[in-house]
Amino acid sequence: MGLFDSIKKAAGDVAKTVGVGNKSVDVVFEALPDDLAGFKALPQAALSNPYDTAAMTVLALCFYPHDKEASLAMLDYLRGPRPLSGVDKQFIRDRFMDKDYVPRSYFHGATPQNDYAPSEPYTITVSENPHSKIDENMLRVFIRSGGADSPRQVDLRLAKDGKWYLWEQYLLPDIRQPESANPWA
Repeated sequence: MGLFDSIKKAAGDVAKTVGVGNKSVDVVFEALPDDLAGFKALPQAALSNPYDTAAMTVLALCFYPHDKEASLAMLDYLRGPRPLSGVDKQFIRDRFMDKDYVPRSYFHGATPQNDYAPSEPYTITVSENPHSKIDENMLRVFIRSGGADSPRQVDLRLAKDGKWYLWEQYLLPDIRQPESANPWA
């Protein structure tokens, strides 16, 4: 056996496992809703799979700069029997100080160069990896931002009613500023 044969074998074994459990789904919104009723009327609002629920979370957060109460009501809808706490609401409020562009960054085409203006149709890619399954009823998915180097996670829970509810989202950390707001760009 040569000096690097064991390393080559180990690398080959790892290469065989790459892609196992990886899945990406594009969630497409042909039109965006104007209010909570329109939000609940979207086909994705059935919460029948984790990808739709994760994408709906991004959409709900996009409402926050324009209508805080509607955004929080949308998030409560996505959380099902576990509404937002006061701490959750405070955290969201703090994250939105001067950074209304963060949730838009998860849509296809939204980059710092175009001030995070998404392309149409409005599409969000939700992915999972081999470690996404937390337990029997919990799944961790990931959404890539046009302004961040790594994808952000959303944890979802499958309930007895067969719907996937939002358990926790980690979508609001800071990202690169839009070029129009960046004095160094």
